[in-house]
Amino acid sequence: MLLELIAINVRGQEFCVNVKDVREIRGWTAEARIPNAPEYLRGMVNLRGVVLPIIDLGLRLGFAPSEPTPRHAILVAEVDGASVGLLVDAVSEIFKANDEEIQDVPSAATDVARELVAGVISNDKRLISLINVANLVPSMAKAA
Repeated sequence: MLLELIAINVRGQEFCVNVKDVREIRGWTAEARIPNAPEYLRGMVNLRGVVLPIIDLGLRLGFAPSEPTPRHAILVAEVDGASVGLLVDAVSEIFKANDEEIQDVPSAATDVARELVAGVISNDKRLISLINVANLVPSMAKAA
């Protein structure tokens, strides 16, 4: 099966998400903080009258926190019927990959890494990790 994927940059690493998981791509907007939220949950923004939680994707993946600039982007994704914003450093391209091109996450990776990364694509001499969007927000998955 042919997948259409959006390539993103997070802390100098390439990742991708399935186009079907993304509703829109927006420029960075400053967020309002949420008290006692997990560290990776930066806060929330108003998206046309709807409160949208913003996840620092880099922090969620185990990298250092981001200091957003106007060059950063927010991918508005659907997780179990709810919208969530994913803060990324940049969106680089849309590309296609076959199921056969997606390799398993190495067994040496942690359980958390295997939960958040659905597979790895070797594409044009680069490795791109496919993000499992459904597993980024455990509390949203449990609430649905």
